[in-house]
Amino acid sequence: MAGNLGQTSLKCRRRSGNPMRDFDQLPPELRAWLSRAVLPWRPQSVRRAFDRALRQTRNVERALEALDRLEARQIARDTGKVWGLGHPHSAVPLRR
Repeated sequence: MAGNLGQTSLKCRRRSGNPMRDFDQLPPELRAWLSRAVLPWRPQSVRRAFDRALRQTRNVERALEALDRLEARQIARDTGKVWGLGHPHSAVPLRR
């Protein structure tokens, strides 16, 4: 367990720099998405993922939808490791 992040198998890293300044420099729609995100994204990480999605889709709404899918995949991967493959949000359902 890492601080207040709870039980997770996702990587935890120390912050460098000023995360609030980095957050403030994000575009408004990305700040809004990040404020509703389930995972504790770093501003640099979410910006990198958003820029990649925006290059591929050339549309802000579709890029944000791509971030939703990326986050859902991360949650599904972590859920299976933490609570087992039978969990409803696990990436691999339990075979019966």
